[in-house]
Amino acid sequence: MFAVTLPPRGTFDAWRVAARRAISHRIAPDRIDWSGGGGLFAAAPLPETPGPHQARVSEAFIGLARSVIWHSAPDRFALLYQALWRLDRHQGDPLSQADPLGRRLNLMAKSVGRDIHKMHAFIRFRECPADGPRRRFAAWFEPEHNTLEPGCRLFVQRFTDMDWLIATPALTARFENGRLDFAPGGPRPDLPEDAAEALWATYFTNIFNPARIKLDAMRSEMPRKYWKNLPETRLIPDMLKDAEARVERMRAAGSTAPRPGAARVSARYRAQLAQDGGGGTGGGVTGRDA
Repeated sequence: MFAVTLPPRGTFDAWRVAARRAISHRIAPDRIDWSGGGGLFAAAPLPETPGPHQARVSEAFIGLARSVIWHSAPDRFALLYQALWRLDRHQGDPLSQADPLGRRLNLMAKSVGRDIHKMHAFIRFRECPADGPRRRFAAWFEPEHNTLEPGCRLFVQRFTDMDWLIATPALTARFENGRLDFAPGGPRPDLPEDAAEALWATYFTNIFNPARIKLDAMRSEMPRKYWKNLPETRLIPDMLKDAEARVERMRAAGSTAPRPGAARVSARYRAQLAQDGGGGTGGGVTGRDA
C-alpha cells in the first residue's frame, strides 16, 4: 500500500506529479491511499524515481482533472487516478457521460465551475483603511468547494491597482503591491461598513421590479446560503412585503406620454432594421459582482 499526501495549494500540479509517478510503476488504484494516512495498515510513499512505463492522456482529461481537483469530495484524487488508469489500459471511456465514472467526474467539474461563478457574482468587497497610496479592500466568502485559488484569478486581473484580501474558512488570498499570496483560512474577520454598501443597496432597491417576482428563480440563481454575506439581501423581505402595493402604484401611474419626436425616431429605426435585413446591434448590461 502506498500513501500520498497533497498540499492545499498547487494541488493539481502535485497530484499530476504523483499520478505520473504511480502510473509509471503500474501501481493499481486500489494500492494508493490518496488521503496520506494509509488506513489501518502501514503505507509507504511512492517510489522516488519514475518507472519504465510512460502513460499518455488527452488534453480533455487534463482539462477535466484541472477542474475536478478543486472539488471538496475526499475521493476526488482517487477517482481521477482511476480514470487515468483506465485510459492507460484502454478500459472503456472514463471521460464519457455514459460511463458511471465519467458522469461523476463531469458532474464534479460542473459543480466546481458553478462554485467559481458564484464566487465572482456574490463576493462583496468592503474598503479598509490604507496606509499608502493604494486602496485596500477585504471580503469574506464561504465556497462549497476549494475554489478560492482558481476563482481569485479574475480579481488579480481586474483589481491590479488596489490591495485586497479574500478570506474563506479554508484559505485566505491576499493581493498586495501586485503580488498574490495565500495563507490558512479561519473564522470570519470583522469587516468595516463602507459607503459603497449604502450606494449598492439604493441601486438594488431601485432596480427591483415587483411585477416580475419569481422567487424560485431568484433562489436558484442566488441560493439562501449566500444571503447572510450579501448586504442587498437584507432588503429583500421588506421589498417582497411592499411588492403588491408597488405594482398597484405602477398601474395607477399608468404609462407616460412619448417625448416629442419619438415617433419619427422609431420610424427611422424600423426602416433601418428593414434595410439591414432585421439585424442590429445590442448593448450590454453590467452588474456589481465585487
